[in-house]
Amino acid sequence: MNRKVREAILAYLFLLPSFFILGTFVFWPVGFSFVLSFFRWDFKNMKNPVFAGFENYAEIFRFHSPPTHSFLSSLFQTVVVVTVSFAITISIFHITKKPKLSFLLLLCSAICALFARNLLFSVVTTSVLLIMISLHIKGLQSSFKPFRTILTTAFLSVLWILLDERLYTVVNFFLESRDKNLFIKAIYNTLYYVVLSVPTTVALALVIALLLNTNIKLRAFFRTAYFIPFVTSAVAISLVWRWIFDDAYGLLNYLLSFLKIGKILWLKDERWTIPTIAIVSIWKTVGYDAVILLAGLQNIDKSYYEAAEVDGATNWHKFIYITWPLLTPTTFFLLVVSLISSFKVFTEIYVLYSGLPGPYNNSGMTMVYYVFDRFYVQQRMGIACAAAYVLFAVILIITALQFWVGRKTVEYTS
Repeated sequence: MNRKVREAILAYLFLLPSFFILGTFVFWPVGFSFVLSFFRWDFKNMKNPVFAGFENYAEIFRFHSPPTHSFLSSLFQTVVVVTVSFAITISIFHITKKPKLSFLLLLCSAICALFARNLLFSVVTTSVLLIMISLHIKGLQSSFKPFRTILTTAFLSVLWILLDERLYTVVNFFLESRDKNLFIKAIYNTLYYVVLSVPTTVALALVIALLLNTNIKLRAFFRTAYFIPFVTSAVAISLVWRWIFDDAYGLLNYLLSFLKIGKILWLKDERWTIPTIAIVSIWKTVGYDAVILLAGLQNIDKSYYEAAEVDGATNWHKFIYITWPLLTPTTFFLLVVSLISSFKVFTEIYVLYSGLPGPYNNSGMTMVYYVFDRFYVQQRMGIACAAAYVLFAVILIITALQFWVGRKTVEYTS
């Protein structure tokens, strides 16, 4: 028998126990739950699930009352916004000749647009402003970059939608639907939590990593102190924060009273539900991200900084042109892992609100909590499986977009 074949067979024999365990506890449940998402499996059909096709998927998106506009109408307006934004973006990329002067003039125009909420102001000033920022940073004059054009169009479309109140786009349809469909509200709350927690955690972790990378005293102690919350039980952490957030005798409101800030009902006001959960998660995760970023910082060759010092570069220039570009692989890894982890938030909600999805009005209902509620509380396993696979699809799409953007922006060094 060929030597390579024998080595391959031996390797697979060593991996066989792992394959068996993964197949039993991961692959089989994942595949079986996908099949069950097409069956009506509840109290009435516990022993004999009934095939229902896409009924479960339709059920989780069924509205209690119809929205004011149809989805097709909102989709049409969204397509119009994106198309016009793309046309303006392309035009300015080819017309612009003096980015610095335009940047200063349009900065004032953009401020006016924010207050005017006028359609013409919104689309022209915000688009030109974004492109001028891109051109100014990159030192370009009149060039066409497909990737940058797509990103600029996306940012412009979002700003246009937010600025112009006359539009009814997919975003408006989504915002209206969250009060008429519990699963859409769970998606909204989850996205709100992700937007609050992930960028804040990575930004704070970067600051901490930069500080820990200097020659400060007790550096080993601070590294350990920041990392301890990550390895501590999420239940224990949530219980401690539940006391900290208490509006009657909590530590946080006591500290805020010294700043003349009134009492905040952290655990009783629905407006603070997602920010409260985000605070707990940020405190728990920032140490892990800081340690990973610190490892990335220490892998950067010191010769780059020495060469920059010879050229007279400031600390800011070193960070912008050396540290940040060489840290993009580490940051990309953290963003992928953090986003996937954030979409699965559950424990903090369950403990902070004593097994309820928020104080009232389902303000803490997330996608994982929705799956938990349908499976364990209502015993509607088919709908729970369908919701779980919608969550899987959302994470898969966002992760694929991250990898697509990462191929364009992450700088790997050999």
